[in-house]
Formats: sequence, structure tokens, C-alpha cells
Amino acid sequence: MTSATTLSFATPFAPADSKLANYQRRHIPSFTWDAHACLPLDEKTPIDLLDTYVAGHIDYVCVNVGMDMNSVAHILRVIAAFRAKIAANPDKYMQIESFDDLAIAKSKGLLGVGFDLEGSVMLQDMPEMVPVFAKLGVKQIHFAYNRNNSVSGGCHDVDIPLTDLGVEMVKAVNTSGMIMDCSHTGRQSSLDIMRVSSKPVVFSHANPKELGGHERCIDDEQIKACADTGGVIGICGFQRFIKSKNAPEVPDMIRHIKYAVDLVGVDHVGIGLDTMPSVAGTNDFPDGVDKDFYWPAASGYGPGAGGAAVFDPRKLPALADALISIGYSPDDVNKIMGENFMRVAKASW
Repeated sequence: MTSATTLSFATPFAPADSKLANYQRRHIPSFTWDAHACLPLDEKTPIDLLDTYVAGHIDYVCVNVGMDMNSVAHILRVIAAFRAKIAANPDKYMQIESFDDLAIAKSKGLLGVGFDLEGSVMLQDMPEMVPVFAKLGVKQIHFAYNRNNSVSGGCHDVDIPLTDLGVEMVKAVNTSGMIMDCSHTGRQSSLDIMRVSSKPVVFSHANPKELGGHERCIDDEQIKACADTGGVIGICGFQRFIKSKNAPEVPDMIRHIKYAVDLVGVDHVGIGLDTMPSVAGTNDFPDGVDKDFYWPAASGYGPGAGGAAVFDPRKLPALADALISIGYSPDDVNKIMGENFMRVAKASW
């Protein structure tokens, strides 16, 4: 989950576009990967929200199951509920436990689903907790959700280095079969993580600060450091970070993709939309949370901070075709749409 507004902490998907219904695809990527998505963190969440990703011809989506402000009990309830609902729909979805499962799911025409954690408070200062969550299906983690904690700095707080405990946590992630992520992480901590990690590091959902301008975006040094690890920057479709006047569309995504490709090359750019559908009667924060703390108005949230729409995943086929139309090769589009993140997964899982 990326952000909050005063009235709503989730943004529904855009209504179906009649143009999409008649859309004829020119290029079908070898594998389409959305590196970060959100469903309401509630046991009551209907799992058929994932059908939106199926409609976007996505092969794998990484779904958030908890953040720093969520209790361990809450996170475990969400994981248990999501796993059970995925298993109850074997004709549509498949829980991804290993790298080889990606090919199995695709061969069966199923949407592969993995989980991610946004923060490290749920690790309870114990590196030993990392492999426990890995066994529950968590395939990706970053260490701080906007604010500093005992492991890492957050992007909306005093810029601090990775702590000694954080160094041990990076090592645990590297050996436990997870992708090391730096989204929402403070600048210095992210650079430290990328220096310490023995595996590729990603920004699963983050945009170039040069274009987005928001504190949650990342600067050129962070982008280059990520690429130097062999990692990938997942271009985020969230309106405030993409800096679009209206709901983000294909040209907005291309603008950020092109900037990152021009800076570090096509091998280090992917997609991480950060979609946030809302469902009446569900609650991301059953234990209560100081929303103004995690999403401070001074950092660009709340009234007057701009829209909170997200690029519709059903438009990813149109994005792939648009990249072809402006001169990207089919091989390059395949990398951006999923193969780059697959490479990181193979090295990490």
C-alpha cells in the first residue's frame, strides 16, 4: 500500500473501458509481472479482486499482506485467509512457493500469486523470523514503511543509515528465498541495503524523483545503485508519484519507464503498479493506526496533495504495444513487462 487520503485509504479500480473490450493486441509479452499490488488487509476480502490482474493478462502478481503498522496477529490472519482463498480457486490462481512454480502456473493459464511485506516491525527484531514468513509465501520484503524503525530508515523520516540489526536482516533475506526490496525506505538505508546485499535488490514500486518529485520517489543515485546490484525499478502507477493531472494512462507510464531505461538500461526496469481496490466493510487497520504519522501532510498526503488514482492493470497490454510503437524491440518489452523481475526471482528464491 502506498498512501492515504483524509477520506479514503484505498482507491477503487477505474470502471471498465469500452475500448479495452475491443482491444486487439499486437505484442504478447513472454511473461507479465506486477511487482506490487494491494488488496484490503482483511480476512473478508474477496479473492476475486485478483480477476482484475487476470483481465490484464498478468502472469504473476505480488500482493501485500502486511505493513509496519499492522500487528503480527493481523498479518497472520490475512496470510491464512488469502492462502485458503487462493487454494479454493485452483482453476484461476496458484500460490507461488518456488521459482519453478511460475512456469507451472503459466502453463496452466493460472495467475501466480506471491506475498510481500512492507516493513520489518512484524519481524520483532529477529532475523530468525524472515524464513518463517518465507515459508508462509512471502516472496519479497522491504524494511521500513515510510517511518524509521529498529532495522531501517523510512522515506518520510530523518534520513538514517541501516542499523546493525538491519545488516543481519539483509543477510537473512538473502538466504531465505525472498527478494530484497527498498520501496518506502529512507535514502541512506536503501543505499546501505544495496551495498550489503549479496543478491539483486529492487524497488518494487517507485518512480524517478526527477519526474515524480514526491518524497516517496527515488533519485538517480538510488536508481543507479539498484541497477548495480542487478536489480529492477518497478515503475509505480500511483498518481501522486507519477505526477499526472488525471488518472495515470499509458503515456504517463511510458514517461517514467523511458527515464529509467535511459538512465540505467532496459535490463533494470519493470512494472509495480501498487493497485489499491477498496471493498466496503473491510478494514486495513483493525488494531488502529495513526494515519497522519505514516502519511504526513507535510510529505504530500491529505487534502490538496493531488489525486490517488492508480494505473489500471487491465491496460498493461496497451502499455506493451505502446512501447513497441515508440521503438522498443519485442525483446526489450518482454524484459520490462516481466523478464527482468523473473531474473531477480531466479537469483533470490
